[in-house]
Amino acid sequence: MNPSDIIAFLKENPDFFDRHSSLLADLQVTHPHTGQAISLTERQLLALRGRIAHLEDKFAELLGFGEENDGISTKVHRLSLSLLEAEDFESIRQATYVHLREDFAVPHVAFRVWNSVLSRGGPEFLPVAEDIRFFAGDLVEPHCGPPPLREITLWFGPASRLMRSVALVPLRRDEQTFGLLAMGSEDPERFYAEMGTLYLTRIGEMVSCALRRQLG
Repeated sequence: MNPSDIIAFLKENPDFFDRHSSLLADLQVTHPHTGQAISLTERQLLALRGRIAHLEDKFAELLGFGEENDGISTKVHRLSLSLLEAEDFESIRQATYVHLREDFAVPHVAFRVWNSVLSRGGPEFLPVAEDIRFFAGDLVEPHCGPPPLREITLWFGPASRLMRSVALVPLRRDEQTFGLLAMGSEDPERFYAEMGTLYLTRIGEMVSCALRRQLG
């Protein structure tokens, strides 16, 4: 009889050890860590403890994700309230920059607007290269990762040469893109390609909505 035969027999007779329970005390296997001989029952307990520990770790990880998401949701809510209360473009500008920089700890924030019926002074209305407009218009979700276009990093001023990762969020009116919100960091891992973009998308939608009220 080979091991396969034994395995097949036990599968076909799941009540074997119920009928021969005394064998459980006599059977010995190797301890997975010490190498010492232990009973089959002890080995099963060790395996069970291992599974329990793994489940506890996964549960703790899920709790951590939940707490992190709750924190982000609270910050997004605070930004939305500030944008709702903003009565002019300057208030929208300040709310966007202050909340992203201070609440979300984003080191560098900038945005540009084009095709606006009403324009204002300031860097947000400076001319934008055509390739940036095409890039923003083609985005189906926020871009996260290394800077794709050098000119966008120039929006961050003297820190532009230090940018290693960016999040770029299109600003839209219906299906038409009229601007781009840019967040940058010197840390190459701050914004990475595989990160979730749900909250970035919502922030972009809120800023877009606020800007449309003021700029037409």
